[in-house]
Amino acid sequence: MTASIKPASSGSKTFLYLLAVYVIWGSTYLGMKIATETVPPFLLSALRFFAAGGILLIIGYLKERSIPTKRQLLSAIFVGVLLIGIGNTTVALAVHYMPSGLVALIVAAMPAWFMGLDWAFFSRKRPSLLTTVGIVLGFLGLFLLFNPFSAAHATRSFPLWPILVVVAGNICWATGSLFVQRLPMPAQMTSTAIQMLAGGVFSLLASGLLEPGAWDTLPGMSQRSWLAYIYLVMIGSLVGYTSYSWLTRNAPPRLTATYAYVNPVVAMFLGWAIGNEVIDSMVGVSAAVVIAGVVLMTLKK
Repeated sequence: MTASIKPASSGSKTFLYLLAVYVIWGSTYLGMKIATETVPPFLLSALRFFAAGGILLIIGYLKERSIPTKRQLLSAIFVGVLLIGIGNTTVALAVHYMPSGLVALIVAAMPAWFMGLDWAFFSRKRPSLLTTVGIVLGFLGLFLLFNPFSAAHATRSFPLWPILVVVAGNICWATGSLFVQRLPMPAQMTSTAIQMLAGGVFSLLASGLLEPGAWDTLPGMSQRSWLAYIYLVMIGSLVGYTSYSWLTRNAPPRLTATYAYVNPVVAMFLGWAIGNEVIDSMVGVSAAVVIAGVVLMTLKK
């Protein structure tokens, strides 16, 4: 079989879509932080994914012309609650209290949860030695970054409890992603739209329970927060997803996987440049260790 030659524009498309995922997904951490300055995180997530899910559902129906079965619908709802309702909303909650770049570093350890859960409950495939070293290195970097026993802990300007919230969200995100491959799901765009809407419903219920008076904050929402919200809906959710979806179908998996260690770099830079977040030498060293670990985890993917 002779190798097929892709059009010259294919490389340009790959570069543009990859750049979009790098920058857009990396920028959503700061976007969520700005938007939650005036609107509570659970309500923000509900409004964000209701809007993005509704738009994508219309686009998905027009392009795919597919009506999901009952099983497919329930599967998409289940996955949506894990990925969007818990996984993404916990990030919005964390960036409300912590620097967005540091939250991005915690999320960067996501491959470790994927591989650990896949080994324990799904494929039973033991991680390779290189992957194991990467997992240990990643968590070592996070420990150096948030070490509660260090002298810097006393002067830290943010609480550490959101770390546990993000970890719980990461575990739910990894679990939902692993179930996607094993459950009957609707067509791609329709499935993602249903997941967003299901996650929006979960976030709305959580807001009703945990954020009394949340709706009263909407009239006082600042222009800065409105712009961040629109960015999260139109660019973060719709353009970012479309770019990633194209890459999963057209680019080598190893190339696509690089977003896992580029996103935190982008998030930290934007947090420093726009959000006035502090990046000292310890943060820099810890970030380098975490990202090196993630590189080792995803090197053979």
